[in-house]
Amino acid sequence: MAFGWGKGCQNRNAMPPPAPREPGPPPPGLSLALPGRAKPYVMAHRGNRVACPENTLASFRRAVEDGADILETDLYLSADGTFVCIHDPTLERTTDGTGPVEARTLAELKSLSASCGRPEFASERIPTLAEVAALLPPDRGLALELKSDRFLDPEVGRRLGKELSDLDVLGRSFVISFSRARLDATRVGAPGLPSGWITLKEARPVRGVELLGPFWPLLLVNPLYVVRAHRRGQAVAPLDPTPDGRLWLYRLLGCDAVLTDDPEKTIRQLGRAVSRT
Repeated sequence: MAFGWGKGCQNRNAMPPPAPREPGPPPPGLSLALPGRAKPYVMAHRGNRVACPENTLASFRRAVEDGADILETDLYLSADGTFVCIHDPTLERTTDGTGPVEARTLAELKSLSASCGRPEFASERIPTLAEVAALLPPDRGLALELKSDRFLDPEVGRRLGKELSDLDVLGRSFVISFSRARLDATRVGAPGLPSGWITLKEARPVRGVELLGPFWPLLLVNPLYVVRAHRRGQAVAPLDPTPDGRLWLYRLLGCDAVLTDDPEKTIRQLGRAVSRT
């Protein structure tokens, strides 16, 4: 489609338009490519937290069985330095323990039930990063939200990158956070680990990250958000854990992934087959 000035706005002295440029390589950034899987990718928010207690192996296993493309979880460190998957800084909401997560050793954390008060899941425990990675099929991705200020230490980022590499999932993993400082420090320690910034307020795509997670109403404030991000090679996954009523919008805008608390329902809404029989 050509776009030009109307006759009343023509400039007779204007220079002729430049010759079209040859298409160059795609811009650098996170391709967020999972071969054989269709976009928008379904990102299971803390697993399938509708069917199972959030951030448990039961929840992640169910999400994989549903057919989720990406498992999303939250990272803290135990007092003795193990990466553990839990959302809150304290234990009360999701476990039968009390107090700060990072004040407990791994053994102490493993002694707690992570059932979120659901008796049928009383045997579930707070999983380690290694345990979650072990559930990941070779064609799925892993999103890790950095919840702790211990990630402000680049050495912690270096350890995270090494562990993901040792687990053979580094090439399918990325970190996300509301904190640019945590992301920047982790990038220093693990420069090969892509990062994504989550925002509740910024309606323009920012530079310096490979993935953007704007709160979904920001895409209405700025309908060109995704286009502009893609021009820079950045992927977009809106912050919207209950996306089903807006999937039409995310498809129209070309979002790369959708977050969901209920991957089975979202996959069905997208018209795809659920893997679980």
